[in-house]
Order: sequence, then structure tokens, then C-alpha cells
Amino acid sequence: MSTKDFVEKDYYKVLGVPKDATEAEIKKAYRKLAREFHPDANKGDASAEERFKEISEANDILGDAKKRKEYDEARALFGNGGFRPGPGGGGSFNFDLGDLFGGTQQGGQAGGFGGGLGDVFGGLFNRGAGPGAGTRTQPRRGQDIESEVTLSFTEAVDGATVPLRMSSQAPCKACSGTGDKNGTPRVCPTCVGTGQVSRGSGGGFSLTDPCADCKGRGLIAETPCEVCKGSGRARSSRTMQVRIPAGVSDGQRIRLRGKGAPGERGGPGGDLYVVVHVGTHPVFGRKDDNLTVTVPVTFAEAALGAEIKVPTLNGPSVTLKLPPGTPNGRTMRARGKGAVRKDGTRGDLLVTVEVAVPTELSDKAREALEMYREATESQDPRSALFESAKGA
Repeated sequence: MSTKDFVEKDYYKVLGVPKDATEAEIKKAYRKLAREFHPDANKGDASAEERFKEISEANDILGDAKKRKEYDEARALFGNGGFRPGPGGGGSFNFDLGDLFGGTQQGGQAGGFGGGLGDVFGGLFNRGAGPGAGTRTQPRRGQDIESEVTLSFTEAVDGATVPLRMSSQAPCKACSGTGDKNGTPRVCPTCVGTGQVSRGSGGGFSLTDPCADCKGRGLIAETPCEVCKGSGRARSSRTMQVRIPAGVSDGQRIRLRGKGAPGERGGPGGDLYVVVHVGTHPVFGRKDDNLTVTVPVTFAEAALGAEIKVPTLNGPSVTLKLPPGTPNGRTMRARGKGAVRKDGTRGDLLVTVEVAVPTELSDKAREALEMYREATESQDPRSALFESAKGA
């Protein structure tokens, strides 16, 4: 694919979002399409697999604010007839637009793009160097992968190790990533192993495109591998044990560095992003780092005061002192009985009191309540309500 073709590739159209889409809209569109076209859900469907690659590539660029900004700038520059001489007509340019796209940094990584657009634009301007100056022969970072996992309420609070099955492009095992059935590819004579060819564009510029003969690999397979068709890369599935930290919340996105797709030519692996979904609990709820629970109490306990036992998540119960005259709905705090925070400490357990009204009464209980009603006839709990209503 030439530089021009790459720049004209519309990633917004691939994800079906407008150019002014928010980060949340891009993420939502990617997840929907990724689930629809994932290879595991479309086994044997080559078109779905190719569509999944396009979706992943688009998300890798648009899902990163810095990459997206540089991508938009690149499309605007090329689309509007960039590289024109300044006022006054002729003359050659002395600046290097490779810096715009994040040129090659120390260690061979394409700066600013993490192995995406940087690999395409990093060698756009050859800087007058000879063969081998392009970034194509440098180590290339693997693709980022996104996956999802569902945890129980308790697992999210305490942390858990879960298996994740992932599919990504990796060096072909059949040919050890060489692309050649016999493992002995030869250096491409056209690009002399660089994977790129340069062509003059006038005005002192040298544009670099992937070599058409070796498809940018720098190597040509004499006997193409039957599995990867000479590309050296093949779809690989693997199961990884992933540790989800304690205290993770529903919808949280966890980044695991280097656990994504393997890199090329000794480059580092991409990152693995895990979106966590958390189930509900029949007793406990959650509010940030605190757990919540509603505890029923009797009218006598609320009116006279009492010591009540309260359950905790995966631990012994705690005893709370209920002050006399506790109103319905009051919330008390059991410190250190909540979810685990990032620093290893725990939040609190928020206990909300709910006065339980009995639906059935024994004769003795009814008699006692009748006596209580007679003793409190002079008290009208609604008098202040009516006074406030009149005042308003």
C-alpha cells in the first residue's frame, strides 16, 4: 500500500463515526463492530477476518488522542495539496515533515504512533540517506488488543486471576516467521532488504513507498509458506492468565503493557486492554471504594437504641451501636470494611438503617402498641409539616 493510499484511507468511515466523534463514541463503535466481526464469532469467514483487521487498525489510530491528531493533520496536509512551494514560486524545501509524523526515535520505535502511522510516515523523507535508511527494517511494535471479562461482585472487590483467550497476528509458526517454507528467504534485490523504494517528487523531496516486490518485508520467499502465504505472519490464538487487581469497578479499562500482539523483527509486544464487567450481589452494593448494605431494625431498636450485628463481604460480622431515636434511613459507617483502594487500604461499609414494620402482630404485641398509642396521643409528628406548608 502506497503512502497516498494510506493517507486516503478513511478510518472514520471504517468505524462508521463522524470526524468530530467523541472518544466515547469511537470506543462504542469499535466494541460493537469488534464483537460482530471477531474471528471467534465468524470461524472460516475470510471477509469477516479482514474486516476485523480494518476495525482494529482504525481503533488503534482513532482510539489514541495523539495518533488521531497526527492522522487528521496528515490527511489534511496531503488532501489539500501539501508540499507546495511558498510564495514566490520555485525553490526546494529544507524542512523535514517526518517530524510532523513523529520520526524514528532511539531504539527504532516510530515516535508518536507506536508502530502504526509512524512506520508509514517515518520513512517518508529519506533525509538523503542511502539504502536501509527507512524505518521498515527497524523493529516494529505489535498491535494493541482489547478484550472483555466478566467478574462476580466478590471477585471485583478482592481481585481475581482469569483466563483470557485472544486472537492476533503473530510470527507464523510453520515457517518461524520467515515466510519461506524452507526457512531460507532471500534478500529482495529491488529494495536491497530495506522493504522500501524511494522516488523523487521534485522540489528536493524523496518519497518512500513499501517495495511492491517483497510487499515491504525486505525478503522474498523462494518457496512461500503454505500457512502464511509468504507473509511471515499468521493468525494465532492463545490463552493467557490475567490478574485483575482488587477494587476494580464496572466498566473500568485495564492496560497490561506488552501483553498484546507480538512485535515484528524483535520489536516489543503491543498492549492488552481489558474492559471489566462486574456482576451484582444480592446483599451488598458499591459506591466508589465503599460497600453499601441496608439493614432492617425493629421499631423498638430504633426508638430505644440497640447494638446490631451487620454482615461484611467475605468476613466476620461487625457490631454497630444504634443510638436511641435513630430515624429510618440513617446511614452509619463501619470503617475499613469496604473495597480495596489502589494504595492497598480499604474503603468503608456504609450501613443504612431500615425500620421494619411487622405485617402480623401477636395479641400481646398489639396490646402493647395500643398502650403506646394512647400514651403518645398528644404527639403529632405532622404538625411541623402543616406549619411549614402554611408558611410557604
